[in-house]
Amino acid sequence: MDAEQLLAPVARMSLADAARHHVSLGVPVFPLVPGEKRPLVAHGFKDATADPSQVEAWWRRWPEANIGIPTGAASGVEVVDVDVKGDPPRGPESWLNATRAGLLDGWAAQVVTPSGGLHAYYPVAEVEQRSWVSGAAQLDFRGTAGYIVAPPSRTVIGGEVVAYQLLDLATGDVQPVDAGALREFLDPRPQRASWEARPFRGTLEERTQRIAAWLEGQGEGERNQGLYWASCRLAESGVGLSDAFEALGPVAEGIGLPPREIERTIRSAYRGPTPVPSAGSSRPVAQRAPADRGRVLA
Repeated sequence: MDAEQLLAPVARMSLADAARHHVSLGVPVFPLVPGEKRPLVAHGFKDATADPSQVEAWWRRWPEANIGIPTGAASGVEVVDVDVKGDPPRGPESWLNATRAGLLDGWAAQVVTPSGGLHAYYPVAEVEQRSWVSGAAQLDFRGTAGYIVAPPSRTVIGGEVVAYQLLDLATGDVQPVDAGALREFLDPRPQRASWEARPFRGTLEERTQRIAAWLEGQGEGERNQGLYWASCRLAESGVGLSDAFEALGPVAEGIGLPPREIERTIRSAYRGPTPVPSAGSSRPVAQRAPADRGRVLA
């Protein structure tokens, strides 16, 4: 990946010309809703292509469409996304701490997002690295099964049109980021791990209350996974499905999960054999581990 060749020329291009430019370098793209991050095509990043005729047709139809680039082997690009939402935002501090630990060296380019966040571009690693989200650290990784919004895509903030812009290019060695080591350092899952280690004590009502309270403490990026694990806990405790909805539904809505997602997640935890604690452990068995979810970068 030549980040300078990919990103530097597009600053003064139209969105359609920038899409053509990316494709001319063999980097697949797909259209996003103008001013937004949502795909305009049915299968999102899976529809990305480097076919000039298809890209020409897309941007002829949607000349103001933002540009999505799939991350991972498809494009040769992996990205660390630094979020700046919240008061105060935790993303910049997480970036600084991980940089001091030597885990973020080797970036090829940095792009500033319209919200003031940061996308650090890295060459793709030899071993597949899947996308993951760290809600607590507000520092996410986009690899396989993910995508980014690429310059010069734009959005409207405070009535002004603001674009994704190249901030800096590397002057030293460029190398892939070790996404596994980075995630272990950020450790977005300590609450879940500590809960799993606790034995089941107290009445069924007390256990249910503790599990609901634990779910309420989950960070933004861990909400759905947290709901799944909490539902599995109630299932293995002998709580019925309707009681699980009653206990966890209001809490899940309170932390921002939509009703349909809540119902789907709780039902998935109760589907099939009821999870049963293995001997000497409180960890559920016969259940599926929640998969990492791809998402669009801020």
